[in-house]
Amino acid sequence: MVVTVPGAQPTVVQVVEPQVEAPSEGAAAGLDDREREILAFERQWWKYAGAKEEAVRDLFGMSATRYYQVLNTLIDSPAALAHDPLLVKRLRRLRSTRQRARSGHRLADEKG
Repeated sequence: MVVTVPGAQPTVVQVVEPQVEAPSEGAAAGLDDREREILAFERQWWKYAGAKEEAVRDLFGMSATRYYQVLNTLIDSPAALAHDPLLVKRLRRLRSTRQRARSGHRLADEKG
């Protein structure tokens, strides 16, 4: 695109379109199949009928406690962040919010 300002030389400006990328296949190289499936599940778990814990047991064959242990380790990994940055950042933010809420309850209990 050429931009012309009165009294100045015409200037060529390159217009760059912002790109929203889907989860990166190249970044997924650091993740195994189960880890990619867990991230996909977290992206859309609300689509499954019934309780999330029941869906976790059916899809991944693990208890809810074990699933959340695996998920917490997964969202701390650079490979998961590279694979799906928006999801991983959202999950980290939710985890942090829950941790602050729990520690706030503990502090209130200790003072009471």
